Amino acid sequence: MRKFGLLLGIMFLSACADRSYTPVMPEALNVGTPVTIFAGTTRAQNPDGSFGFDRSEKLRLLELTVSIPPSHQPGDLNYAYANPKPEMEFTLAGQVELANPAFQSRVRQEMAKKSGRETEVTVYIHGYNATQAETAFRAAQLANDVKLPGAQVIYSWPSKGKSLGYAYDFDSALFARDGLEELLFLLKATGVRRIILVAHSMGGLVMMETLRQIERSRPGWVGANIGGVVMISPDLDIELFRTQMKSLSHIPQPFVVFVSRQDSILNLSSRLRGRGEGQRLGNIENNDQIADLPVNVIDTTAFAKDAASTHFIVGSSPALIAMFGDVQALQDTFDLDPAAALGSLTAAHQTGNNLSTRQVLVLPTDSPR
Repeated sequence: MRKFGLLLGIMFLSACADRSYTPVMPEALNVGTPVTIFAGTTRAQNPDGSFGFDRSEKLRLLELTVSIPPSHQPGDLNYAYANPKPEMEFTLAGQVELANPAFQSRVRQEMAKKSGRETEVTVYIHGYNATQAETAFRAAQLANDVKLPGAQVIYSWPSKGKSLGYAYDFDSALFARDGLEELLFLLKATGVRRIILVAHSMGGLVMMETLRQIERSRPGWVGANIGGVVMISPDLDIELFRTQMKSLSHIPQPFVVFVSRQDSILNLSSRLRGRGEGQRLGNIENNDQIADLPVNVIDTTAFAKDAASTHFIVGSSPALIAMFGDVQALQDTFDLDPAAALGSLTAAHQTGNNLSTRQVLVLPTDSPR
């Protein structure tokens, strides 16, 4: 109970921080490394040109330029809000709104720069308590640190961007389904070979509900066009996840779920719902609950202490990122069986009595085998 109260106190204090405005600073490119991030958003635009938490039924398309500071180290995500320091912090260096044809043209051009993966895009869907600028920074950090394939796209749905905005964000996640569906159809029309989906936290709810919605209107589209799914710390009810998965005629492969039993946010999410810890998909304790589903569960609990965020271990643990980087395992995930790719590291396979779900326990390299 003491930990529960402490976490609520931290959430209350963080809710006081003003995260509503992040300036566009082109001069940041004088010191930083540029990363192009495309965005589809259902956030309403503010008078200052930024995109806030109000909802918009219109999908707006953007090209963002993020400057990665020269001091950046893998796993770090340092940024400010109103007064960024480009030498030390991720900075928004450009923002241009595009019409549909121009957006598609720019995505094609960006794909053409990616040797060997010219016809892929990775779509990152953020979770609860996220602003649009933070989402762009996270996508740029992941693209830089773990070499996500193809052109980088974010779906920026109208999160409140506040720790105490959980209920608002849950409603926004459901509101956001149509916008993500429109974005996926638009990206497919650019001629991409496959679309990779990466969803964090409550973004997993947005993604799974959208895939279920698409399957109902266009049976078979998901299996034919989604080339892989990665869920990071999904804040999603396990029974709901099972229903969503069973609605799909063909489940995209590979389908990877990163989990941790030390995820403080998901443990709180479970308790707020009157359930015990380990009852969200991202902190699942009993793999048998999804044993009949064709998914690969990767347990990153061993890296919780090393990570800057226990709710985003895969992207904030320098040790885990270094392991992936050694053999490009995260990229291999999109082409190979994830368990086989990680097997060359320190993975311990636990197949149990099923042939569908495979759990991979990722251990630090200095852990006893």
